[in-house]
Amino acid sequence: MFKKKIVAAIAAGLIALGSFGVTNAASRAEIAAINVQTAADFQFWNENSPTKKKIIEFVEDVTNPASANYIPPEDRIATFDMDGTFYCETAPLYFQEMMFFQRVLEDENYTAPKKFVNLAKKIKPKVYAKEKLTPAESKLYLEGLTAVYAGMTPEEYRAYVRKFMNTNEFGLTNLTRGEAFYLPMVEIISYLTNNGFQVYINSACGVDTMRELVKDIIPVQFDRILGTDFGYTSTKMGKDAPGEHFYDRKIEKIVISGATLTDNAKTRKIFSILNQIGKSPVLAFGNSMGDSGMLEFTLQNNKYRSAAFYVLCDDTVRELGNLNRAASDKKFAQSRGWNTISMRDEFKTIYGDNVKLQK
Repeated sequence: MFKKKIVAAIAAGLIALGSFGVTNAASRAEIAAINVQTAADFQFWNENSPTKKKIIEFVEDVTNPASANYIPPEDRIATFDMDGTFYCETAPLYFQEMMFFQRVLEDENYTAPKKFVNLAKKIKPKVYAKEKLTPAESKLYLEGLTAVYAGMTPEEYRAYVRKFMNTNEFGLTNLTRGEAFYLPMVEIISYLTNNGFQVYINSACGVDTMRELVKDIIPVQFDRILGTDFGYTSTKMGKDAPGEHFYDRKIEKIVISGATLTDNAKTRKIFSILNQIGKSPVLAFGNSMGDSGMLEFTLQNNKYRSAAFYVLCDDTVRELGNLNRAASDKKFAQSRGWNTISMRDEFKTIYGDNVKLQK
């Protein structure tokens, strides 16, 4: 048994070492094998990365019992946004938003309401061209993100997510949606977890969507995934209030209601922290103004040493970066005291060496 464990550990290490320079993107198995315990274990950050240096110094300081900044393990809380922070959001848009087009326009087993079919046909070219939607289009789009799954059980929805994960990202070569994780940021999550931090995901993405995406590859427990919640109902609930309905397991099941989402974004992320964690994070990672509440809350009157980090999508060779937005975001982040992370300058690789812009 001991010999088998050694062989398994060596194999996992070889997989991790092989993930830099893989033929396509790092596979989910290779991502799952990432295991950073000490400063020497980082592979995917450039050697001169200021972020890597800051994270290592922070962790070594706050985990040292002799340090004045020591943080007990129960208070070592780190929160991460998902899309654009450790997972792709640029090809051309968020995972759930892209799955909407698949569901409405390409799913042979589903007939979508006409208003969503018309919407999808109208806005899909705009989304792919990264053009701004009108307020009316955005409102109906948000409604459709849940309405088109109404009647699905949670298990059926998660299966749908798993299937969509096998589709290719748009605009980037050799990359499926289930593989589209930023390898350097996965290393940060692994490093924090291995050093006694409780890592939470706090995103505007749907909880069940995230659970399938990160399952078995990101070391975050399901109950530490905070996000936008689907509304559920029962197939026999009718007009009953949920708090008064007797659920009969023999004749009914729980399904997605299709009610419009309320985004877990900006200040709502603070409410999610208060309701589901109950403590202020000491580290927070984001990439957009949707994460601003979480970043600011982490730095506000924290009784421990704390830090906020902001990922800049400024790579236009290995990612669909936007230099104008990155420059604007950097200026604002620095004005708020958030540390910025340059994908272009600090990431040795993003998804794997052969993932590049499609030509």
